[in-house]
Amino acid sequence: MKSKKDLVIVGIGELLWDMFPDEKKAGGAPVNFVYHATTLGAEGYAISAVGNDRPGVDIINLMNEKKIRHIIAKVDHPTGTVVVQLNRGIPTYTITRDVAWDFIPLTDQIVEVARNSDAVCFGTLAQRSATSRETIRKFLSLVPEDSFRILDINLRAPFYSYELIEESIQLCNILKLNDDELAIVKDMFHIDITDDREACRWLMDTYHLEYVILTAGADYSMVFSPGNISFLETPRVEVVDTVGAGDSFTGAFITSLLSGDTLEEAHSTAVERAAAVCTVAGAWLDDL
Repeated sequence: MKSKKDLVIVGIGELLWDMFPDEKKAGGAPVNFVYHATTLGAEGYAISAVGNDRPGVDIINLMNEKKIRHIIAKVDHPTGTVVVQLNRGIPTYTITRDVAWDFIPLTDQIVEVARNSDAVCFGTLAQRSATSRETIRKFLSLVPEDSFRILDINLRAPFYSYELIEESIQLCNILKLNDDELAIVKDMFHIDITDDREACRWLMDTYHLEYVILTAGADYSMVFSPGNISFLETPRVEVVDTVGAGDSFTGAFITSLLSGDTLEEAHSTAVERAAAVCTVAGAWLDDL
């Protein structure tokens, strides 16, 4: 079992500025995942792209300040932004199209990191463009066979389809989704199973997954393995917003699991980290 500092944990996909009504925060699900893995002691790598612009410089400077290792290409498209509107702490997103993270190039450095990865987290959103989709899938084909390939499904309309979701599930061995996303998947896949536990079991068995993670906001979360289910209620906290809570959950869970924690211990660490993120604005805990 590796120590945390020897773990190579990667997030590949969108890197952007979340534009709140009165401030901006660094974001993008895979990068949020890496941030939390890094702050928990792993060697994290964020793989994405920014533009040749001031927002790109600023976000790279911030990642350097937070000591997040990264392979961030500079491309001839603007750095990504997402307009975030909050309703009682629950976000809705307006996602800019044709931005830098849609054009993540495959480089020799990315190939080298892939071959040494213990875990990689990816989603559906960054696969909306052909360039980034090809880079992500090539990366996944190069990671060691026993590494974790985590699909944090992260459905953002209109940037997903049945084909994209199914292809992505076939590329992962850990699936993470929330209860709203599970409802979408059940509908698109014609899964006629009312009980969410049984639906998660169906996904695990059908796609031969090692773990399925289901989060249900302020209510509960569950983690399924072939021989076990861990169920925890969500802690009650003063919520500022829920942006990045799921990403922090996944980053903490994977880092803990790879460090030798039991399923239940890793789940508990993930729940605590996600609850802490809900008490601050944005996806990062600035006091770490």
